[in-house]
Amino acid sequence: MGLGHNGSFVLDDAQTIVNNPLIHVTALDRDSLFTAAASFQAGHGSRPLAMASFALDFWRHGGLDAAAFKATNLLIHVLTTFALARMLRMLLVLAGWSERSATTGAVAIALAWGVHPLQVSSVLYVVQRMQTLSTFFVVLALWAYLALRQAQMKGRPAWPWGLTAGGCWLLGMLSKEDAVLFPLYCLLLELTVLRFRALQPWRSKSLRRMYLVLALGGTGLFFLWVLPHYWSWQAYPGRDFNSVERLLTQSRILVMYLGQMLLPLPSLMPFNYDTFSVSRGLLSPPATLAALLLLAGLLAWAWRWRQRRPVFSLGILLFFAGHLITSNVIPLELVFEHRNQLPLIGILLALGDLLQAGITRWQLSGRQVAIGLTATMLAIGSAGAFRAWHWGEPIRFVEYSVRISPDSPRAWLALAGTWFDSYKESRNNTDLDRAIAASEEGAKRTGSPSAYANAILYKSMRSTATPADWQHLFRRLNEVPIGPPEKDILWNNLKNVRAGIPLDRDQVIRLISILVRRADFSPVEDIQIGAFLYTQSEQPQLALPYFIRAARALPHGDPAIGQVLGALQARGQDDWAQSIRRANAAQDMSIRH
Repeated sequence: MGLGHNGSFVLDDAQTIVNNPLIHVTALDRDSLFTAAASFQAGHGSRPLAMASFALDFWRHGGLDAAAFKATNLLIHVLTTFALARMLRMLLVLAGWSERSATTGAVAIALAWGVHPLQVSSVLYVVQRMQTLSTFFVVLALWAYLALRQAQMKGRPAWPWGLTAGGCWLLGMLSKEDAVLFPLYCLLLELTVLRFRALQPWRSKSLRRMYLVLALGGTGLFFLWVLPHYWSWQAYPGRDFNSVERLLTQSRILVMYLGQMLLPLPSLMPFNYDTFSVSRGLLSPPATLAALLLLAGLLAWAWRWRQRRPVFSLGILLFFAGHLITSNVIPLELVFEHRNQLPLIGILLALGDLLQAGITRWQLSGRQVAIGLTATMLAIGSAGAFRAWHWGEPIRFVEYSVRISPDSPRAWLALAGTWFDSYKESRNNTDLDRAIAASEEGAKRTGSPSAYANAILYKSMRSTATPADWQHLFRRLNEVPIGPPEKDILWNNLKNVRAGIPLDRDQVIRLISILVRRADFSPVEDIQIGAFLYTQSEQPQLALPYFIRAARALPHGDPAIGQVLGALQARGQDDWAQSIRRANAAQDMSIRH
């Protein structure tokens, strides 16, 4: 992983870190840290521990040094690997492994987990510190839970370990919400390895009752709140799939994750999964049904072996439990590699148990085992190092991403954007030419409207954008479903015009008309469009319908309408102001009636 720490910020790093002034802390004080901790926009102030750690990195290094942020992520990952080895050793001892086998197995599994190529994006994609911190504290909580249960089995005081487990769980929740699954992981431990054992029979019965209540409560919460809240027979907002299609697609995604874990080749881990097709039915594509049958068979195998090989059973069940939130009905992006951080532990644990069974059955010598484990670690570690090396330099990373995922619009956009960033620093026209070439090639290969829009932007800076370039963009915008990326094209164009980039304003006005016709915009967005047309175009009269539409949708006296009225009156547009007032008053009357 260390080979990649000199790479740049990517994707959501921009919104959460680079463009988030609330974590740009220059003085370390309580108010600044509290503000930074509550600045995670997508979660409305959630994940405060991870956000505060970003602020500390910024303060400690005096700015946005990507290498420094990645170094912190790497440290967290190393600490998690050590904690995982200790936790797994205790688990394997409790499962009946000998001390020597438990130590060897725990170290081997933890090391394989630590250097696995899937970990590269979790560690070097800075914003995923939320995930790595959560995993770290969940591993510590599981370690404490095992110590608690071991104490209960031997009749020793267990409450200090209970407090430790609860505290670590809380810290995990403050890092990322999926730490909420910790009680489920504990239940799986009980169903497989621990079997609700305790020195006192009454404690064993209490544990069974407690987990029965928790299981019923969690099931009830899912069916009575989560499912009704998130289920949709129509496409989710901003997505092109509904709940049924999402669940069907996740079956293929889980099988893909399993393949990446078992065959850890960097070429099978493109990082950009925006071309992953949605399953529209059991046989559309046919791999959907095959994936569902495979997963059902794996679950049945794990459940059948929960007494015969409890460690294997636990590992398989941990894999599924770790994906319970992200592979469910919540309308998240379909695929992300970092979601495998904890589930990977489960699969490696299951493989380790099968390997231990094979060693015992075939009576392999210690030398044979050592040679096999060494070769395996070298293979996995080499693959991880190879992938980390590509992450270690921005251009190298995006060029490799395009090579292994040539149909990914996101990969092409990243390639063009990285060359453009290089141009902004160097002012070398060759870099701008490369950004233009990547945008045009990406648009031709993928049909991405964003790639067409970027080609226009970069060529406009050279005064070489043509009406044909705009026509290509308009044609695609009339063909594709309009989602957040397509709407972002509009906002980026408005921003760039205001920044003085010589975009053809008549074409920008046509862009507005196409997107307004094909997408829904909020009243505030209508005001933003109207303000642009009024102040930045040669056709200010086009702004009035947007102001009126916003006035009809907003409550009477809304501050946003008040700002529009004040600006128009200051410019002598009293007749416009009067029309907007009437539209706003009509909205108020319709609400009352």
